[in-house]
Formats: sequence, structure tokens, C-alpha cells
Amino acid sequence: MKRIYLDYAATTPCDPEVVRAMEPYFFEKFGNASSIYSFGQEAKKAVEDARDLLASFLGAKPEEIVFTSGGTESNNFCLQGSASALEKKGNHIITTVIEHHSISEPLRFLQEKGVKVSLVGVDKYGLVNPDDIKKAITDKTILISVMHANNEIGVIQPIAEIGKIAKEKGIYFHTDAVQTVGHIPVNVDELNVDFLSLSAHKFYGPKGVGALYIRKGSRLTRFLHGGDQERNRRASTYNTPGIVGLGKAIELCRDKMKEEASFQTALRDKLIKELPSKIAEVYFNGHPVKRLPNNVNFSIKYIEGESILLNLDLLGIACSTGSACTSSSLEPSHVLLAIGLPHEIAHGSLRITFGRWTKNEDIDYFLEHLPKIVQKLRAMSPLYSS
Repeated sequence: MKRIYLDYAATTPCDPEVVRAMEPYFFEKFGNASSIYSFGQEAKKAVEDARDLLASFLGAKPEEIVFTSGGTESNNFCLQGSASALEKKGNHIITTVIEHHSISEPLRFLQEKGVKVSLVGVDKYGLVNPDDIKKAITDKTILISVMHANNEIGVIQPIAEIGKIAKEKGIYFHTDAVQTVGHIPVNVDELNVDFLSLSAHKFYGPKGVGALYIRKGSRLTRFLHGGDQERNRRASTYNTPGIVGLGKAIELCRDKMKEEASFQTALRDKLIKELPSKIAEVYFNGHPVKRLPNNVNFSIKYIEGESILLNLDLLGIACSTGSACTSSSLEPSHVLLAIGLPHEIAHGSLRITFGRWTKNEDIDYFLEHLPKIVQKLRAMSPLYSS
């Protein structure tokens, strides 16, 4: 049976070159990077080399990079660290209704501690209007957090414009760039951000390692207490193999990104063009142009996404009905509801995301079998009449 992976937004396979780069740091060069003897300094150099690679990719300074366990920790670090460091200045944070749960859940926690949170809506395409962010600002606003691109519908937000507003008002600005780093250009100065989160397993690196960019001079209370690692900003023994893997992964993305984006855009557009001719009443979600090159999200009337997903899985095709973090939930996607889809249509959504090893024939196979599955499921649906 074929095995076709079309869920790169959930996680990516480790590139073999990344695995090879990491391998020596599990056994031969296993020293603790905080130790002063040669074993430790060997590991320390590898950590700093990875830091340099990532900083260069982001247009940042190496000392502005803090390694973390991934996107969730980076987001929590930024939100909780800002609220703590700036509590004397204010207690108001602005975000959007379509953020990842690693943003919305920490904010819910902070609300219980007295922080005020404003949720800005989006239009039917999932785009945030910078003017709506501006209108939400008060004299107590300490942080604005808007994701760079949505993990479900792939819409790329006007981060640079929002960042300009934040800068003019003297407010810190954070973006969750987990879905964009390694896939499209990301430069912290061009985006006007003070904080940026990323995760290695989204760009062909290992799981369990990520980073938070912290602009020099920004105030942020440390999130983990213990040792003095990361310039006393994040305690914990260095995950040297993981950090090396992140560095190698970002180096590969730097060299391959432009070509990969071009190929994936062609696959995306092919799928968007051909699906409506094969399946009636299919609706694409998100902006038609301002979207990631590898993301297609669509809804099919009269059937549920979970049923489609299970039938595709029987044919060896892996995709998603929404965010991987909520795939066990029976509730429709909060993102699809936010762009105005009714519950019954939101329930019939699929997210298809491509990556480094997706081939043209994979999309052909998907397009061959999905209409058959839809026809079968609709025949069983009491809502559908042909």
C-alpha cells in the first residue's frame, strides 16, 4: 500500500542530513555544553555555531537567540515573561481569535492572574486588519501577539504593518512564526518584531527543540529557573544534539527554501484548480494569494472531515482536519468558525500540507481517490441529495 504524507504543517520528517549532523553529539561529543573542560567546550562550540546559523537566517544577533524546547515553550516564555516584566507598566495584551492554542491557553492562564486580553477578529479570508489592532491599544497595553501565518488555513498576516504600529506606540510585538520559519523569508527587522517563536520539527529538524528571538534591550522575565544557561535567561542543560539538528535544518532551508516554495506553490495551485472539477460543493478556506506555498484548506459539504480522514488513511494518505494539537477534539476548528463558516461546513474541512518529499504523483493519487471517498460518504449522509 502507498504511504503518502500530506500533513507537513503538523510535523516534518527529519532530513537525513540533520540526523547525520546530530549523531556525533549522542556518543562521541556528548559533553555538557556548560562544562569548562574539552568535552563540554566541544559541545558548546556546536551550540554556538547553530546559534550563529539561526541568527543569520533571521537577520538577528546571536545573543538575541534563546534555545527552548519548541514553539509552545517559546510562546509561553514570551507571554508570561512579558506580563511579569512589565506588570508595573500595564496589564493588557492584544492577540487574535485565530491564534494557536499555545498562545490562547497561556493568555487564559494570565487572565486568571488579572491580565486583560483583547481578541481581535479576522475577515472572511482569515486576515487581521492592522487598524483593528491599533483600535484595541490602550494606555495599559504591554504586548501585541499575532501569528505570522495560521497553522490551519495558511494565511500570512500583515506582520510588518502591525509591528510598525506597535513600534510607534512603544509596545512590544511578538509573532508566532512556527509555520513560516524555513518555508518563507523571515527577517526580524523587516517584520518589526521584538519577539519571535519557532520550532525545529516544522522545518525538517528534530522534535523537542526550538528558539525564541528576543530583541536586544527587551524586558522579559525568565521562564525556567535554575542554572545560568542562555545568558541567564533560560535554565536547563543544553539539548546539544537537538540544537545542532536545528542549526543544520535551518542551514538546509536557507539553501533550498526558494526552490521548494516554488514547487510547493505549483502543487498547491494544482490542487486548488482541480478539486472543484472533481467534487461538487467544495469551498477553499483562507486567502487565495496571501497564504503559505504548501497549504490548502477546504471544506466539503454534507460530510465530516474525520470520516474523510479515516477513509484516506485506509489508502495510506495522511492529512489533517485542522490543528494537530486539537485533532482529538469533536469541536469544529476555532479558526474556521472565526472566518464565518457554519458548524456543519467547518466540520467537513481538510488541511493538506506539502513538504520536501511531496511529489506530483502524490497529489494525483490524492485527487484520484478523494472524490470516490466523498461520493461514498455522501451516499450515506441524510443531508445530501444528489
